[in-house]
Amino acid sequence: MKLTKYLRCVKNFPTHVSCSRRIKGEFVTALDNVFPKAYKPAAVERGVYKYWEKNGYFSAKNVEPKFSLVLPPPNVTGTLHLGHALTAAIQDALVRWHRMEGRDVLWVPGLDHAGIATQTVVERWLRQKKNVTRHEIGREQFLEEVLNWKNEKGIIIKQQLKRFGASLDWSREIFTMDSRHNDAVMEAMVRLWNTGLVYRRKSLI
Repeated sequence: MKLTKYLRCVKNFPTHVSCSRRIKGEFVTALDNVFPKAYKPAAVERGVYKYWEKNGYFSAKNVEPKFSLVLPPPNVTGTLHLGHALTAAIQDALVRWHRMEGRDVLWVPGLDHAGIATQTVVERWLRQKKNVTRHEIGREQFLEEVLNWKNEKGIIIKQQLKRFGASLDWSREIFTMDSRHNDAVMEAMVRLWNTGLVYRRKSLI
């Protein structure tokens, strides 16, 4: 309202100083509302990222030339730390550079189940919060607790990566225990075994 009032004044009275005096500093106040004295990233970053996603800027189009990269999937044992931020920043700079070079870029996000590490963390959490062990609740209930843990931490990790500004194609998000990828790993191991490329024996190495 104050900015509109100032612009109306300028239109009718071209002299800037006289308008500023007429408004009695209201123009400066109006500019403070539009451009805060201190930058507030939280007010900007989420909106910008949603705009990028909405317009499909991170989606691969399957055209040449191509460049693809896989984000090393963070473990669901907890939330991201500075090391994850560094890795994401380096990869993000790389994929953005390839986009600017005109390449069709695919940067794949995902999560790693982290096996024994996640089991240990969830067992500790159960003892602290529910005073039970995995043996007491049984296999099925424990697996359900692990899945709940994965879902909770997965949401936080995804939010963190978005706050980093990581330009990942979220339509291709994967989890290492998804049936498709789990089946692929099992198939690969069977083939390696059948061709003698993997084996078991007692050895120092």
